[in-house]
Amino acid sequence: MTAPALAAPLAAGFADPVHDAQRSFAAVMRAMAEPGLAVPLASDLDPPAPLSREAAACALALLDYETPVFLDAALSAAPAVAAFLRFHTGAPVVDDPAAARFALIADGAALPDFGAFAQGEPDYPDRSATLIVQVQELGAGALAIAGPGIKGHRGFSAAPLPADLAARLAANRALYPLGIDLILTAQGPDGLGAVMGLPRSVKPVMED
Repeated sequence: MTAPALAAPLAAGFADPVHDAQRSFAAVMRAMAEPGLAVPLASDLDPPAPLSREAAACALALLDYETPVFLDAALSAAPAVAAFLRFHTGAPVVDDPAAARFALIADGAALPDFGAFAQGEPDYPDRSATLIVQVQELGAGALAIAGPGIKGHRGFSAAPLPADLAARLAANRALYPLGIDLILTAQGPDGLGAVMGLPRSVKPVMED
């Protein structure tokens, strides 16, 4: 009779839960306040693949037991990811994207349609979803956006993302104050990655 296989050890959370969460939260808040700007985000987390350390840092800073989270197909295929999030945040993992307050997307190129997620309600626009999306590259670029927190307009680049991102952002802005918010994360060397905010208040513009 063979012994049962031992479960893989659970990946550790923040080394300093209070200060690391505060630091990550501050980076996300700056990114949302200055849309289209790649804000440095340091993380020494080692979450289960394919969850990146930057997306994990955002999740541990933002999620709690009152914020249901949806995982895309790539993350759902790794049970250790859901176990990691449940243990370190208490957030329930849901199968219905419309029921989620947050969504974690490992495959930016396959970013789901925004309409699949909660858009908020006229009296409660905050009852909407925030999508935390992993990409490989973040920085300045040709896709220009305007809105609160931006003087004039700001150009950014993020890849991989769907080719129709600009159209999606325009449609999302048309719903304001309803709509979803985007948080893009990218890995970097030596634990220094980046985070970029694209809140529902931004709209794409044509550069002069």
